[in-house]
Amino acid sequence: MNTTPHTTSNPNSEPTPAAGEHLATPPPAVWPGVQAQDAPALIDFLVDTVGFLRTAVYEDGGRVAHAQLDWPEGGGVMLGSYDPEAAATCGKPGTAGAYVVTAQVDDLYRRLTGAGVKITAEIEDKPYGSREFGIEDPEGNRWSFGTYRGEPRPAPTT
Repeated sequence: MNTTPHTTSNPNSEPTPAAGEHLATPPPAVWPGVQAQDAPALIDFLVDTVGFLRTAVYEDGGRVAHAQLDWPEGGGVMLGSYDPEAAATCGKPGTAGAYVVTAQVDDLYRRLTGAGVKITAEIEDKPYGSREFGIEDPEGNRWSFGTYRGEPRPAPTT
């Protein structure tokens, strides 16, 4: 198994902290997982078209064993090449969905529509205070982008 991260000259790339180093803010505790028939193409779409950061890509025998793509405003997604033998735990390509928080929802919408990305929900203001829209990636996964950051956590009870 090749465990060396794939690096690229893509300007959206950011290095991963070395062993023992700590991130300035803790990483998210929930990572959506996506399986892809053509993982390299999906990675390129999410990085070059949508704007994720290519943080790590590990290949094994010509397939993507694991990739981590970070969203510049926080959070990220993990993905890999579809393995039919692991379908029970990984899911099939085109069945995932994720909500991505962004403060630049209008700019992102204009950029993605200009790039010909399939829009599944036009941009609109929602009654719960979010402005959002939806797309479908080349594998058929659904992505929503919006300003809703979730409700504040309740204070701990003692």
